[in-house]
Amino acid sequence: MSGFKEYDNYDGLGLAELVQNREISALELLEEAIDRTEHVNGELNGVVCKFYDKARSAAARGPAEGPFCGVPFLLKDLDMQMNETVCTNGSSLWRDAIAHDDNTLVRRYKDAGLVIFGKTNSPELGLNPVTEPTAHGPSRNPWNTRITPGGSSGGSAAMVAAGVLPIAHASDGGGSIRIPASCCGLVGLKPSRGRIPHGPDKGEGWAGQSTSHVVSRTVRDCAAMLDATAGPECGEPYSAPHFSGSFLAALDNAPRRLRIAFSREKWGLGEFQPDIVAALDQSVTLLSELGHEVEETRPEFDGTAGASALFTVICVSTAHKLQLRAEELGCSIDNLDVEDGTRMTAERGLAITATDYAKALHFNHQLGRILGRFHEQYDVSIAPTLASPPVPVGYISEASAEQYGERMFGYMGDTPVYNQTGQPSISLPLHWNDAGLPIGMMFSAAYGNDALVLQLARQLELAVPWHDRRPPLWSGDKR
Repeated sequence: MSGFKEYDNYDGLGLAELVQNREISALELLEEAIDRTEHVNGELNGVVCKFYDKARSAAARGPAEGPFCGVPFLLKDLDMQMNETVCTNGSSLWRDAIAHDDNTLVRRYKDAGLVIFGKTNSPELGLNPVTEPTAHGPSRNPWNTRITPGGSSGGSAAMVAAGVLPIAHASDGGGSIRIPASCCGLVGLKPSRGRIPHGPDKGEGWAGQSTSHVVSRTVRDCAAMLDATAGPECGEPYSAPHFSGSFLAALDNAPRRLRIAFSREKWGLGEFQPDIVAALDQSVTLLSELGHEVEETRPEFDGTAGASALFTVICVSTAHKLQLRAEELGCSIDNLDVEDGTRMTAERGLAITATDYAKALHFNHQLGRILGRFHEQYDVSIAPTLASPPVPVGYISEASAEQYGERMFGYMGDTPVYNQTGQPSISLPLHWNDAGLPIGMMFSAAYGNDALVLQLARQLELAVPWHDRRPPLWSGDKR
């Protein structure tokens, strides 16, 4: 059993500084993270693939001299290939799929000095905003273990929120970084489309709607990780506008007086619940007190058509992924062992025509134009990340066909819009409700303006600090 009591006092960059100054070793940090994982994972089910000995060997050799030198790290178990480890994609269908190399992002994580010791729970193929796959069972929220940590990066968020580690990999195709960040009281940035590479085996995810980054407890870890991993690789189909500076260094400067738009009405289907609207109003007041100009307004577009376009892309992409797996296994797609929801999604994808798919892409591009013009007038938009506080485990996954739509849209916010347009969008833990559950607020800016989103996030973090808030289930408590 390890015993680094000061572990809770540091974020990722802080821990790396201790390693660099030889005040603690990478192996000691790793043992602390492993010990904490074993302490809470039985209740949270956040880590589903463990490779402790592999990580110990890497830590003993000495981590790379990067900005996160020696910091323990977890990968989300979805499309993340790490040599000699399994990537199940939250499904029994890939339970034996061992990678034979690292993908580009994993190499960049290792070059940054991170010590990777496991993979975290994800819904099958990342298709749900909760993390309850049949293959691994549900993940739970350390703020209340009856409640979901969100999805699809729920396992990563649960472990960071419980203090197992300060930062973990996450990915977002419709809100899957920001939703768990909101549910678990964390920072969760979805970077601009093309900011983070997908290679070497593919150029994009979900027609550009999906990207990777992290969930973290501090804004500076979020920014530093973007510095460490951003940038195109050879053969990329596109990349985000070049940023010549450092995202971390940009935090030293407070944002200028911003024009910020907000709306008390959802842009898509459903409505914000009253405690969510109350939290939004508190955020608007805070922004005004910080000197920003805040106006109630919204861009005009067809939310129903937007949801249809999003769903079309996801269905077709799911069908394609299952077709590839069926070819690898030498069987028919009909014979694949997947969850009912995954099968339904794929079947819908197989039935979608090429012209309907092109229509969905056209809508997404037009939506990008609408939001682009909107952000010529308003620097930032603010909205609740979710329409409700985090829901109980099983609330969505166990819903009947009649209940499913109402429950889904009563929980989901407007996160997918920014996947469809490619804009940077961050969830910040600005509020907790009377039940002690986190409520995240989402801040979004024009495509490529990740630095501005991070600057505003840092300003808010200083105004209402959240780093020292602890959930009832905390991995650093007496073991």
